[in-house]
Amino acid sequence: MKIWVDADACPGLVKDIIVNAAIRRAIETVFVANKLISLPSSDYLSFMQVDKGPDAADLYIKDNAKKLDLVVSQDILLAHMLVSGGVVVIDPRGKKYTEDNIGQVVATRNLMQGLRDSGEITGGQKQFGDKEKRAFAAVFDQELTKLLKFRNSI
Repeated sequence: MKIWVDADACPGLVKDIIVNAAIRRAIETVFVANKLISLPSSDYLSFMQVDKGPDAADLYIKDNAKKLDLVVSQDILLAHMLVSGGVVVIDPRGKKYTEDNIGQVVATRNLMQGLRDSGEITGGQKQFGDKEKRAFAAVFDQELTKLLKFRNSI
């Protein structure tokens, strides 16, 4: 089991939670980004720098994540590709993507993208703060605990 982090747009507070959990629980964790990111020295943490092309980090994660891995990404299309393969995907705000909700999430994403492209709406998500950090930490810990229990039972 590995943790994969789509690190291009991962908030620093979320990165810190992931790093601490990976080290504390001895879980191999790979941060993937198209720019250099700083990580503490640890046998459990690694960084993969990908090309600067669009979706390069997403494609790398898609090609390498396996069933029962945990991926942290806010990219809904990446989540859609991974969930059907048994990969657990959560976003930095604590939303877990599942087979039951990913279709609706993709449809909403496409609708909102169309509205933004037409200029009917502007702006993006609310600023990331303590509420979002707590939501992420709770879901991340819950999913990590489930995956570790499952891994240890096989």
